[in-house]
Amino acid sequence: MYTKLIINNEYVETARYSTINDPEDGSVVGNLANATKTEVDRTFSSAKAAFSTWKNIPAHERLFKLEQVAGALLTKKNEIAATMVAEIAKPLKDCVKEVERSAEYILFTIQAYRTLEGRVLDGDKMPGYNQSQKTAFVTYEPMGVILAISPFNYPINLAITKIAPALAAGNCVILKPSTAGAISAYLMSEIFAGIFPPGVYSFISGKSSEIGDYVVTHPDVSMIAFTGSTATGRHIQHLASAPIYLEMGGKDAAVVFADADLDRAVSEITKGAFSYSAQRCTAVKRVIIEESIAEEFISKLKIKVSELKIGSAKQNADITPIVSSATVDYLKELSEDAISKGANVMCGNIYEGNYAHPTIFDRVTKEMRLYREEPFGPLLPIIRVADYDEAIAVANDSEYGLQADIFTQDVNKAFSAARSLNAGTVQINGKSDRGPDNFPFPGIKDSGMGVAGLKDAILSMVRTKVIVLNSEWS
Repeated sequence: MYTKLIINNEYVETARYSTINDPEDGSVVGNLANATKTEVDRTFSSAKAAFSTWKNIPAHERLFKLEQVAGALLTKKNEIAATMVAEIAKPLKDCVKEVERSAEYILFTIQAYRTLEGRVLDGDKMPGYNQSQKTAFVTYEPMGVILAISPFNYPINLAITKIAPALAAGNCVILKPSTAGAISAYLMSEIFAGIFPPGVYSFISGKSSEIGDYVVTHPDVSMIAFTGSTATGRHIQHLASAPIYLEMGGKDAAVVFADADLDRAVSEITKGAFSYSAQRCTAVKRVIIEESIAEEFISKLKIKVSELKIGSAKQNADITPIVSSATVDYLKELSEDAISKGANVMCGNIYEGNYAHPTIFDRVTKEMRLYREEPFGPLLPIIRVADYDEAIAVANDSEYGLQADIFTQDVNKAFSAARSLNAGTVQINGKSDRGPDNFPFPGIKDSGMGVAGLKDAILSMVRTKVIVLNSEWS
């Protein structure tokens, strides 16, 4: 199929297209429209014009339209899921679940927005003012045109987590998806364009190297909501003058203490480190383990990892092809560097086309690139430590701070460690994970800026406005 741009609810053909190939077999999935700067200008112009009317539409009407989108997404879920499988080689069951979860997220956003209320403040609580002399009415207003930039690995869900809060609050939205996964995002965008008024929702696609800087610095962008790599996120932060929400990379550590339930730790870490070939920002990307239990843990982990199925996304394999061949080359570099500096390969280190077998490295040290760099593939380094203090120090020795996991049966140790770890979220006796969606999802350091998660997302996309009533009453 050939996608188009969606500008002012019109389907616009472009002069140039990019070919999207299936990572599994190289077959052509479709052709993606490449927007020009002129078309970007048209998109922002139509969104800005639509905002002047859309912001005044009653909230219940906006929310009803979002409810319609949720229903239509479920009707179209099999088509979208099949396209996702072809584009990004994610297991079919996970693609279906992602569309279903996205529809649920829209409905939860509707509920969250309905609970968002303003405040009334009396001035006499501060010195120098009498009762009822000043009364403040604190309200929330939409920001304007929100630019949503979504990643390849969750092309529907991580687009919806930006789109739904923005539209609910009365903003207009322009979606610019990653090239990989963009056809799925286009199919979803057809639903929005069929339900919302012209200009309220727009879809533009194209190579970031050609229009990326232009869209994030456009004078009509009111706020940018981005999920993607740390390098790209920091680049946007450097360029943009609009407010920004950044959700970036991670080097999530699973800290396994000597008193942990090893079977549970092995099960959770296997799922966290290798599902969807670890192409997730919340994947477990380091295991930090006390020396006294390392051998037993590794033995159990190798058995669990050997049970993972390597194969086709269409057949719901655990390990599916890496989306980018460039990423495969990067994984090889990290592997070769670790081995050359003394790491022990416990299993894996096999590459076949875009397939990277799940690989465990033992005795990884800070001299190795794998100690610090995010692979975004199924390479799991194990770092041995002597005790609690060293475990915390190693876990915090990272520029990233998305999530961390703690495995222990001592509740006091668990909470002590959780408070000491520099991460937006700390999971106790469980793998790092984005959900449930009503939980806040923060990142610190090079993992992000701002907080996602229903009401937090809504609040990031509105402006607080204060109206003060001055009374002559004494």
